[in-house]
Amino acid sequence: MAVTSLNNADIPGFDAGLDSVTITNYIEGIPGGRSLDVTGFPLKAIRAGHVVIKETAKDNYKPMPVNGEAYDSLPSDHTIVGVVVASVTTDEAMVGIMVRGSVNEVVSPYPITEEIKVALPLIRFTQD
Repeated sequence: MAVTSLNNADIPGFDAGLDSVTITNYIEGIPGGRSLDVTGFPLKAIRAGHVVIKETAKDNYKPMPVNGEAYDSLPSDHTIVGVVVASVTTDEAMVGIMVRGSVNEVVSPYPITEEIKVALPLIRFTQD
């Protein structure tokens, strides 16, 4: 019989328990989700609510870079496209990407900037 371990307690930053209070209203996402290019991404987990960007020339999706306790600058030739729906480890960075709905920014992984809000007009950022 196959056995799957869902214990990710040893992975810093991984807490799927906050997923349901981070994404408070999912309306629409990119069909089928995407595999994220995590090359150079320093964390072992990508939490629900993490901003997803797209390298426009290569149609390549990535987690928004981070710098300490905040998002880093948007790299050139990239656009902000949505947010991660459910927490995953970077080893298995296959994610649903929400493009329309609500995110509780109080429990978002990083502070939501005005640049992010402008880039994602169909996502309502709340403070529940």
